[in-house]
Amino acid sequence: MALSKLLADERRLLELLSLVMVLMGVLSFVLLRFIRVPYGRYSSSVFGPPVPVRLAWFLQELPSLLIALYYISTQQELGAPSVVLMGAFTCHYIQRTLVFPFLIRGGKPTPLTSFVLALIFCCYNGYLQNSYLCRHAAFPSGWTRDLRFITGITLFLCGMFINVYSDHILRNLRKQGETGYKIPRGGLFEYVSGANFFGEIVEWSGFAIAGWSITGAAFAIFTLLVLLSRAQQHHQWYLEKFEDYPKSRKILVPFIY
Repeated sequence: MALSKLLADERRLLELLSLVMVLMGVLSFVLLRFIRVPYGRYSSSVFGPPVPVRLAWFLQELPSLLIALYYISTQQELGAPSVVLMGAFTCHYIQRTLVFPFLIRGGKPTPLTSFVLALIFCCYNGYLQNSYLCRHAAFPSGWTRDLRFITGITLFLCGMFINVYSDHILRNLRKQGETGYKIPRGGLFEYVSGANFFGEIVEWSGFAIAGWSITGAAFAIFTLLVLLSRAQQHHQWYLEKFEDYPKSRKILVPFIY
């Protein structure tokens, strides 16, 4: 009885945290109309002392990976949909924690404020997604054959590929010893300024569709609102920085926006 009440209370907590995440996304979207995200090309000492970029990426993404591994290790019985979704989440954060940071070439330090906010978000979202999938998800029989699950996982894989490949393009813009910024070429960068952002939005939208839950939807909405703002800022920056920047390129969605 006590356990069932505890689980019911936690479920309500997860629903509340999902709502708060959406509100955070809306707030971020509004704030980013007036300020630029203080990282990379927009870094500023106003937002705190610098943290080495590789260390910042590794530490800030690590909680999501560790929380996922903790939940996986403590659960004895999980349905196939939860296993696949947690596997997808874990794969993303293995790449973000153990691969991506160590491939960065140069890169400006991350201001402490940006680092701390990212760290807090990864703790928050890591708990939200994994607690729901391990303790509260109740998928219908045969969910792995449902069109929503198949479509969602396909979108997740496509989005992750686009995101990782776009990061590869950005990393290789400069030759060894070169500094400064260049116009990205290749892949979806031929069509949009925010190809890497587009990939991540597709990725987590697919995750939300496959899981068909309020927690996954909240993460997808937050990702869309934040990365849309970043893509808009990047697009404007490219137009201001490069006179020959392709005018046909859209901001985020090929041929549309």
